[in-house]
Amino acid sequence: MQILDTKQINQKIKRLSFEIMENHYAEKEIYLAGINNNGFDFAKLLKSQLVKISEIDFKLCRLNINPAQPTQHDISLSIDENDLKNKVIIVIDDVANTGRTIFYAFKPLLNVIPKKIEVAVLVDRKHKSYPVEVNYMGLSLAATLKENIRVSIQKASERAVYLED
Repeated sequence: MQILDTKQINQKIKRLSFEIMENHYAEKEIYLAGINNNGFDFAKLLKSQLVKISEIDFKLCRLNINPAQPTQHDISLSIDENDLKNKVIIVIDDVANTGRTIFYAFKPLLNVIPKKIEVAVLVDRKHKSYPVEVNYMGLSLAATLKENIRVSIQKASERAVYLED
């Protein structure tokens, strides 16, 4: 079942961008760290909206993590972690389920002391097993544990969020 279509996703991206700006209007630089492919694609969409409404220098980076086995594989950051020292970082993913992927995505960020770390997701599920707070969410959804959320955001004409059994 489709929960969000392209128009609704684009509207959520606009709203999230304004929320981020309201909280960070005085910053000179903000890092948007997208997790894996969908998180990075979502980060790119947020950045494209943010640069329309702000003079802040938004920098993209990618966090690579194996969500199924986060402790068995290296978690890498596409930039030098020292670039993040005393910076605002927004960790971005498409869906926050249990919070495990986002929790482990913080690992490379622990090597520096940033100014602030926040989390933005398109869909936030309310089944957190890990101590992860989502600061910016497009949609909060209380689906059953058996239901799966699938996000498609790569192609502008085919953006959608689905709830599947």
